[in-house]
Amino acid sequence: MTAMPTQRSILLVTVCALTIVTLSMGIRQSFGLFTRPVSMDLGLGRQVFSMAIAIQTLITGFGNPIAGALADRFGTQRVAMGGGVLYIFGLALGSLSQEALHLQLTFGILMGMALSAVSMSVMFGAVARVVKPEKRTAAFGIVTAGGSIGQFLMIPTASALMTSLGWRETLLWLTLAAATMIVVAMPLRLSDRTPTRHSSAEANSLTQALREARGHRGYWLLTASFFVCGFHVSFVATHFPAYLADRGMLPGVIATAFALIGLCNIFGSYLFGVLSGRWRKRYVLAFIYSARAVLFVPLLFLPMTPELAMAFAAGMGFLYLGTVPPTSGIVAQIFGVRYMSTLMGIVLLSHQIGGFLGAWLAGYLYDKTGSYEIVWMINIALGLAAAAIIAPAGDTPIARIPAKETAPA
Repeated sequence: MTAMPTQRSILLVTVCALTIVTLSMGIRQSFGLFTRPVSMDLGLGRQVFSMAIAIQTLITGFGNPIAGALADRFGTQRVAMGGGVLYIFGLALGSLSQEALHLQLTFGILMGMALSAVSMSVMFGAVARVVKPEKRTAAFGIVTAGGSIGQFLMIPTASALMTSLGWRETLLWLTLAAATMIVVAMPLRLSDRTPTRHSSAEANSLTQALREARGHRGYWLLTASFFVCGFHVSFVATHFPAYLADRGMLPGVIATAFALIGLCNIFGSYLFGVLSGRWRKRYVLAFIYSARAVLFVPLLFLPMTPELAMAFAAGMGFLYLGTVPPTSGIVAQIFGVRYMSTLMGIVLLSHQIGGFLGAWLAGYLYDKTGSYEIVWMINIALGLAAAAIIAPAGDTPIARIPAKETAPA
């Protein structure tokens, strides 16, 4: 039988997963800085670049279950290394874009495929196989924080590069950062060799797991609530820098505010991961969605100042990816970890569909109205709706006869 994971292998897998999420999401979160310069340089409206990001978000969503199934079947290492290669091509070819179609093929399709292969759902599957259940949501919180660490590091770096070199050269430098994901993914084979453990029972097959998920009402309510998370996060990531610029904020203020989102979410992601291990995860989610709705309100009624921008960034940052540990924790709690990458990938598909609308609809409404006001109101309504549906959602584990421990082929 394959040896159970040691403390060293647990630490190594967690750190590698954290690093990959840091790089992949950090680069992705910097794309909001490209909205204005790319649109102005190519003579295109914001809706065009927003559409490319929206396509990317949608491709990532549909790719997540596929990448998750591949990782569950063939191992996380192979999938993550493939994602790193796609990431390199997407960024390098994106730097050569001259028209709308180029943006959609590179920032949209190629980057979408890359992001699905190095997504948190794939990384969570690797971590879940080596970490004990009582420490699982805290570990998810640590990995989730990688996205915020990346945002905190990458956004100021990308902003400085863009100011001195331009957006095309900045993408080439980001390509070098993306290349390191291939190297970092190699130790994930330790997780791929680890048998599914720490669970009283696991689904015997992917077909069984999908059948159970299809009939579980709480799983679908969780999936619906994650649509809202995607809408919120994608809108802020894609349009918040442009929104601040429209309101007269200087580039330094914008970069600092955007980086502050990442900094505060490092603490928020970990805290909500820990709290999800102690409290009912669905109540933690209801709190986060409600708090987001309240946070959006001042932007509708108060004049924008650097202080308001920083206050919103800090609050949004604390809540930004805080939904991920409890959401992934509920999936593992209900179904076990054997097919977690696939089942979490389906939940992330809903997130990315929401992200598609958050990126594209905001650009469309801005081009039509010259304002983001309607989009802020939509964000508030969706946050309240998500809190209302997730609070009563069922999260009882599936009852099964214990299955034999297995490891990916």
